[in-house]
Amino acid sequence: MTTGTPRAGRRPSLVDLAMLVLAAGSVALLCYLMFFDVPAETAQTIFVVDTAICGVFLVEFLWRWHRAGWDKMFPVRGWYEILGMIPIAHPALRGFRLLRIVVVVVRLARTADRAFGERFTQKLVERYSTTIVQAIKKPVTVVVLDEVVKVLETGNYPENLARSLSQNQEMLREIVTEKLKNDPQAGRFSRLPFHDEVVHSVTDTVIRIVLEVLADDRIDHFFAEVVRENRQQIREAVSLGLHYEDDPELAERLPARPERSLFS
Repeated sequence: MTTGTPRAGRRPSLVDLAMLVLAAGSVALLCYLMFFDVPAETAQTIFVVDTAICGVFLVEFLWRWHRAGWDKMFPVRGWYEILGMIPIAHPALRGFRLLRIVVVVVRLARTADRAFGERFTQKLVERYSTTIVQAIKKPVTVVVLDEVVKVLETGNYPENLARSLSQNQEMLREIVTEKLKNDPQAGRFSRLPFHDEVVHSVTDTVIRIVLEVLADDRIDHFFAEVVRENRQQIREAVSLGLHYEDDPELAERLPARPERSLFS
């Protein structure tokens, strides 16, 4: 049974050409939306157009499925086409950069199928799957990393740490007292008068100073700088492939020595 997709060597029909134009146009719109600063009104118009194109894709997909006799394997073979029907231009999905990239790639695959014949993308992926994975692995990893870092940057680490210390101050005091008593050297002083009071006083003083330090605005900048420096180093390490294997020569290009070997 035919799937409705042009076979290699067969002249494309008007429907094939129309789907080819729509797929190419949708890719162009999404790329424009992703890489340029688009006004809100224009973005809304692009969303409406993209949704309409996705609707056409859905109708055409169902039509080809019907021509294939509602074969149960038809959606499995065309799984990437289903992904391409997601109206990713919706403003609510603007933050999902990785999903947008996937949809753009899928629609490019749909365009290739229309231009070069039935199951062109599937055969291409089967033949060059390893090469394709290696080619997209790094940029996808970097994109995901950027999204994770953006989430991490929304936290207030000094304030949360200070809150945790304040809430567990009594427990920390007990831990310090217990460790001092059990310490072979410091434990000798546990028999001195007012030992526990001195330990509690020193512990409270240290915690109070730490809390004051964490409440200082300069510490916020310090933690933010730590996150930024680590983000930059991780990006560079991923670009160099150091998250897969250690390479002392490549590691010298980084601002600090990677600690990957410590976790292996």
